[in-house]
Amino acid sequence: MKTISKSVEETIGIGAKLAAKLKRGDVVALVGELGSGKTVLTKGIAKGLGVKDVRYVNSPTFVIIKEYKGRIPLYHFDLYRLDHASALDSLSYEEYFYGDGVTVVEWADKIRKLLPKRYIEVKLSVAGENRRKIDIVTRNQ
Repeated sequence: MKTISKSVEETIGIGAKLAAKLKRGDVVALVGELGSGKTVLTKGIAKGLGVKDVRYVNSPTFVIIKEYKGRIPLYHFDLYRLDHASALDSLSYEEYFYGDGVTVVEWADKIRKLLPKRYIEVKLSVAGENRRKIDIVTRNQ
């Protein structure tokens, strides 16, 4: 699916629609430059998964992962500051990737080889001041 979002609210809505199709154990790999809307889309996914207050869904840059409770748990990774994929070993990332929740990984291109065989890739790019190009594809490695 390819689409253009014209606002933050629209990007949140796209995330919520994507969440409606997600199930336990799904991994969503977000790829895009700084400011392309990865965290905003994650807020929408959280909303769609029933996270109570999505205002508190933000980039876990300093702790790498945050967990949110919803009808399905949301595990939100932000790998912006990650230098080496091996740093994830101490987090037991497989428990999240193959667990009972939905895992969203920002900067997923840094750990592409660690992603499960099947995952949903979302490429985001800036297409104007408030516009974002969003391309959603299911990948099988």
